[in-house]
Amino acid sequence: MDAGVRELAARLSAAAAAPGLRLATAESCTGGLVAKTITDLPGASRCYAGGVVAYANDVKVRELGVDADVLESSGAVSRPVALQMARGVLHRFSADVALAVTGIAGPGGGTSAKPVGTVWVAVALADRTALARRFGFAGDRRAVRERSVAEALRMALEAVEGRTFRQ
Repeated sequence: MDAGVRELAARLSAAAAAPGLRLATAESCTGGLVAKTITDLPGASRCYAGGVVAYANDVKVRELGVDADVLESSGAVSRPVALQMARGVLHRFSADVALAVTGIAGPGGGTSAKPVGTVWVAVALADRTALARRFGFAGDRRAVRERSVAEALRMALEAVEGRTFRQ
């Protein structure tokens, strides 16, 4: 991860730790990179509760409570699934802020409706507020995953700082 992403993670951790907030993550296409980026920081245990890497759909259902019918009708890379992943991990870890990432990192797996680089990031708060945002990233698998991590951290930081989510 580049220095800018590490800085985002440090800002998020500090902003969450100050008021004693707990963070949790649910990841699919990033495969644990959000969690790794946060936990690479000394003192991450002050705010990071844990996470779930739910790559397979059955894991999304079993571990995060994603509705199987929603997975079937909307697909894993969709707004409703991202939101359900975030809400599921929020509940599972009794967190205050949860973020979720689901997408198509490539090089295969894309379609005309959901090309490689399509990523949904969702943030859910304990007060039941939630937001999901769709991104279309260019580049290879590594670039898509790293950009996904950066946007997930940015959205979570905005939530922790109480700023309005960017649409």
